[in-house]
Amino acid sequence: MSEPHSATNPRTSPGRRLKPAPLLFEPSEATADPEHFFDLESIEDPRELLARSTELALAFRAAADRATEFQAVAAAQLADPQRFDRLSTAMIAERADWTEDYARKMVEYGRELMRAGTITEA
Repeated sequence: MSEPHSATNPRTSPGRRLKPAPLLFEPSEATADPEHFFDLESIEDPRELLARSTELALAFRAAADRATEFQAVAAAQLADPQRFDRLSTAMIAERADWTEDYARKMVEYGRELMRAGTITEA
């Protein structure tokens, strides 16, 4: 389960922002093989393997962080007291398979993101 705040936030961290590697979809026959993962097993040069696997790790982290932000915004929207169909944090926690405490944190994080304009409301 991802934490509401990542250790390093590329949007607020000073310095260069790394662009994640593109996540290419694998052919269906390759995904059936558990040893096959983005063709990494076929890379023989350890330097190239390290570079590509690092790109993939960064891309997956960036995707997970972005998905977590959208989860937080959705949780905040669902908990909005102005909604007639508002959900309690317990109901949000149940739907997202979170603890109620984590749901409360995600609702607050989502509200912060919306106030900051990081993610606009749908």
